[in-house]
This record gives sequence, C-alpha cells and structure tokens, in this order.
Amino acid sequence: MVEIEFLGGVRSVTGSKFLVRGERVEVLVECGQYQGLKELRRRNWEPFPIEPREIDAAVITHAHLDHCGLLPKLVREGFTGSIHCTADTARLSAIVLADAAKMQMEDAEYAARKGYSEHKVPLPLFDERDAQEAIEYLTPHPFHQRSEIAPGTFVTFHRAAHILGSSFVELEIEGRRIIFSGDLGRKNHPLLSDPDPLPHGKIDALLVESTYGDRSHRIPGDALRDVINRTVKRGGTVVIPAFAVDRTEVILHRLKELITMGAIPKVPIFVDSPMALASLDVYRAAFESDAVDIDLKIAVDGDPFDSEFYQAARSVEASKAIAQMESSSIIVSASGMAAGGRVLHHLRRLLPDPRNTVVLVGYQSIGTRGRTLADGASTLKLFGSVVDVRAEIAEVKEFSVHADSGEMITWLSTASEKPGHIFIVHGESDAGTHFQGLLSEGLGWSSTIPDRNRRYAI
Repeated sequence: MVEIEFLGGVRSVTGSKFLVRGERVEVLVECGQYQGLKELRRRNWEPFPIEPREIDAAVITHAHLDHCGLLPKLVREGFTGSIHCTADTARLSAIVLADAAKMQMEDAEYAARKGYSEHKVPLPLFDERDAQEAIEYLTPHPFHQRSEIAPGTFVTFHRAAHILGSSFVELEIEGRRIIFSGDLGRKNHPLLSDPDPLPHGKIDALLVESTYGDRSHRIPGDALRDVINRTVKRGGTVVIPAFAVDRTEVILHRLKELITMGAIPKVPIFVDSPMALASLDVYRAAFESDAVDIDLKIAVDGDPFDSEFYQAARSVEASKAIAQMESSSIIVSASGMAAGGRVLHHLRRLLPDPRNTVVLVGYQSIGTRGRTLADGASTLKLFGSVVDVRAEIAEVKEFSVHADSGEMITWLSTASEKPGHIFIVHGESDAGTHFQGLLSEGLGWSSTIPDRNRRYAI
C-alpha cells in the first residue's frame, strides 16, 4: 500500500511538504518554508513530524523558498539521502538557500542588537553551515529522463514554465504513479517554454496547486509603463519588491523593452539584491546553453538582461548609496512579498512620500507586508517602528507566473484519463474550494482538499 501524508502546503500557499510512504520506501516531495501569517511561520520552528533519517530521498520541483526553504533544517535534523531536482533548480536552490541562511543570521543579529524581538536571544531558523550541507545533497537530473532515486522508485521531471528549472514531478513508487504539479506556470512566459502536458496513461494520484484557483489573470497591458510614467512625472521613485528568482529577470526584460521602444524615460534602474544578481548569471548561462526550458524566441535582441540598462548594487554600501539619489529612479529589490531583505530599507524610506510608488508584481500571501500594502494599509511596521504609507501602491498583475484557474483546467484536460485521486493543495481555503467546484463543473472530476498531517491511501 502507498500513502501520501500532507505535511504542509494545504489550505495555504506556502510550506509545501508531501511524504509518500510505500512498504519499503519513503520519499519527501517538497520541503518548503511557511511564509506570511505568524501562526504559519511558527510551524517552521516545529520539529518535523516524521523522522528525517528514515526518508530515503527528497524531490524538489523548483527553487522558491516555499518549496525548498526547509531543506537545511531537514538535513540538520538527520536526513542523509539525496535531494533530486533539475539542474537549474539545483543551481538556483544553492543561491536561494545560502542567501536565506545569511538573511536568517543577519535578521537574528539585527533583532538582538535593536532589541525588538519577542525572544531574549533571537536565533536563526538555520545557519550557513546547515545550508551548505543541504546544497551538497542536491542531485541534478535532466528534464524528461526517468531516473531511479530509491529501490524501485523513479522520478521524471517535466517542464512547468514557472521559473527556470521548474518542473512538475512524475513519481513512480511500488506500482503507483503520482503527479505533483508544483507551481504551474503559464503559456507565453516571456522567457520560458510552455508547460508540458500531463504524461499519457494512468495516474493514480494527482496533487494540483490552486494558488489562483479562484481568479483569472488580467489581459497583459501597459500597467507598468503607466505607473512608471506618472511616478517619474511627479518626481518620484518606483520601488518594485520582486522575487529574486525569475520575477527580477522578467521585470528587467520588460523594462528593457519599454526603454528600447521609448515608452518610458531612461531613468536609473537599480537591482538591489545579491541573490537576484546571482540568479541572473544562472539565467544567462541557460540562454547561452539553449536550456530545454528556455524559449528561444525572445522578443528582445541580444542579452535580455542587458547590464547597460541597470546598475547592480552588490554591496551594502552600494545599496545605501541608492538612498542618496535625488532624481527619479526604479529600484528592483527582493523580497517579492516584502518579507525581508534590502527592499525593507527602501520601503521605510520611500513609503511616507506621496510622489513615490510601490509596484507589487507577484502573489502576496496573507500576513506578509506586501499583502498588507495591497489591502490598503495606512501604516506598515518595519524594523520595530510604524511607517506611514503615503506612497502610491500599485498592483501590476501582468507578470504573474502562476497559471490562473482557467489555465489550470486547460492543463489538467491534457490528461488521457481521469486520475484515480485528485488532491487540491497550495492554495488558500477559498481558492481551493472554488477550484474544487471548477474541477467538478469543467471536467466532471471529484477532488479532495486534504487536511494537514493526514494520510491518504492511493
């Protein structure tokens, strides 16, 4: 008998963790951090509800923290197996995990120094040594190749078009075939090839994300162009909290297009995120090597991330120097939900001035500062202080790299037959429930929204 235990990523958009148990093998698919609400983030500190030493292998769909961010903690608590992913997911995960550890340590040190933590001695969730040990376990695989990861257990990675290297996973274990959607991207991603269809044949269980299960994306338009132009006209600065992996690349690609077309003025553009700059190098290498998930029909000639169009703020000193700019500029800085990182310093400085604009270009989880701004807050807590929000807050949704509800249904309809079990994961409760109804109405499929820490036999 094969069972799936849902350890995280249910009824929430973060913290994905799914344990597949066979008679002889245990495989953990995803090992993500919770983000957003404090009650969710506290779960990151709980001991794993399973014994990490007993897990034979781990599989990661892509290099975002909510899918890979607890790997250092898993290793520290005893996991010694291999961590399987695509080659670019391994490269990007190494950057993401090292940066996350650095930020954890810096945030704990800063909180201790400023005395605003509720803990007497603030500690990081994991440190740089934990991250480096986890990175050493990363085992890369090419797309579309069936690989044995444990006795009688095979994995195949299929293109998901969410970020570079992202996949949906086909796991074969003790006669069962399970599909994990990971985060499914969209057709016509500006940099990546379209998602692969579902593999042909019987699927015993399908875990499908529902991040935008209750929404349809707006038709891409000129919202970014418009918001930049009106901000520059009033002498303000645009700050874009952007996920360091993929969103920064997509934003830079679009900014180059707009400048090349003369659609926006050529103001200074700063990329203020060491992780984003390191990720850019991975994307460049993928383009140069014609990686299988790169769309070779890029609209912009030459380097899509041409460094002539932006200035890289690699050091803390360079980041601080941006604050000395008196003219209009565009600052692209992590993190995408304003959960941490250098963008917080820019927000503290820029939010009180109504000439400025904060542009939100990605999903904002409940409980994050980004969601607070999107919901129209008049103040924001930063570094233990309350900051007035007088700047314009603009949500630009054309850059989403999550499939919406209709796009998910279209992808699921590529299945050659109805899956045996369908589980709706990685979505807030309302989104999951709405998507459950769409599955029933559109495809005639019944589905389950699983409970956390519950096991289901397949």
